[in-house]
Amino acid sequence: MVPANATNEAGVTVADIVDYLGYNEWGVALDLLADLDGWPADAQWWDLLIEAAELMWLPDTATWCRWRRWESIHGIIRAQLTLVPAAEGGRQTPVPGKGVLRPLWHIGQYLPEGQPNFRVARIWVEYAPELAPGATGSVRLAPLALDGWRDLRPDQTITMHEDRSVQATATIIGVSIPG
Repeated sequence: MVPANATNEAGVTVADIVDYLGYNEWGVALDLLADLDGWPADAQWWDLLIEAAELMWLPDTATWCRWRRWESIHGIIRAQLTLVPAAEGGRQTPVPGKGVLRPLWHIGQYLPEGQPNFRVARIWVEYAPELAPGATGSVRLAPLALDGWRDLRPDQTITMHEDRSVQATATIIGVSIPG
C-alpha cells in the first residue's frame, strides 16, 4: 500500500518500519507510518491509521492521523510562525501544539470598506508540544474555509490575530491545496 521509496524527514524508509514490526514495535511502526511523506496518502489510509492508533490506545498518534486525514482531503499549508513576545503585547501563554487554537489570520485580503478580511485557521505546531510566547517554530495551518488560502505563495507573510493587534507573523513555507 505504501510505495517502497516513501521516507520521513529523518530518512526512515518503509524497510525500516518493517524491521520495527519484526521486533513487535507496533507503536513505533505506526508513528513512523504516520510521518511518511512523498506519496499521496488518501483519507482511507488515514482512517486505517486512526483505527490502529485507537486500538493501541495511542491518542496522540490518533489525533495526528486525524489532522493528516484532513490535510489529505483539503491540502497542506506550512509556515514559520513567530509569536510576538509577551512583553511587547503578545500572548501570555504558549500556542498549544495539537490544533486546538483557532485564531484569525490576515492573509492579504480586504473587505470592500477597506478593512482586513480575516480568516480562521487552526494551528498544529510541528516538532514540539507548544510554541512559547516570543518563540519561532514550524506550523501547519488548517483553514476553516479554503477561500483565499489557495492564493498564498512561499515566502509570503501573513499575520495572526486574537484581537485587533498582531500576535504573530507567519512566513509561508509551502501550500498544496487541491482544486
